[in-house]
Amino acid sequence: MSFPSRPKVVVSSCLEFDSCRYDGQRVSSPAVLHLMEHVEFIPVCPELEMGLGVPRDPIRIVSVRGGLCLIQPATSKDFTGEMKAFVDSFLDSLGEVDGFILKNRSPSCGIGDVKIFSRADAELPTGLGDGFFGGEVMKRFGHLVVEAEDRLNDIEVRERFLAKLFALHRSRLSDYNSRLR
Repeated sequence: MSFPSRPKVVVSSCLEFDSCRYDGQRVSSPAVLHLMEHVEFIPVCPELEMGLGVPRDPIRIVSVRGGLCLIQPATSKDFTGEMKAFVDSFLDSLGEVDGFILKNRSPSCGIGDVKIFSRADAELPTGLGDGFFGGEVMKRFGHLVVEAEDRLNDIEVRERFLAKLFALHRSRLSDYNSRLR
């Protein structure tokens, strides 16, 4: 087995890789475009992977009896179980990575900026939190470099992200090489 020569980064597929957003769009991300020749990307769209198509009716996070559910208001369908099953399966089988770039405000991928509603049909959110995938990434991989794509437009945030990403990769490479000796 050989060690990857470039850092491995899990990225939301809608960021330059696939037209998989609920509205069939792809999101432009200058940071992701710039990194394409420098990192090995692992694109993922949790919403597609759990069975939703493109285009699709939007989903949202709803607080129900003290817990959070992933509801599609147009159909009243609860996708919480499907999402949790995908997240666990994907993250359990992921292997070693150096970082994540996730779509901001996404009910699946967002970290810290996802609207949480009191009811599926509520017009205004009651707070902000993590998406189902993004939240689990933070729990399991928060020691790595995890960033929302829009924050990488800030030069200081981007520089910290890149410095930590390449430092983590060098550390993994060093550990790998020492095991070969």
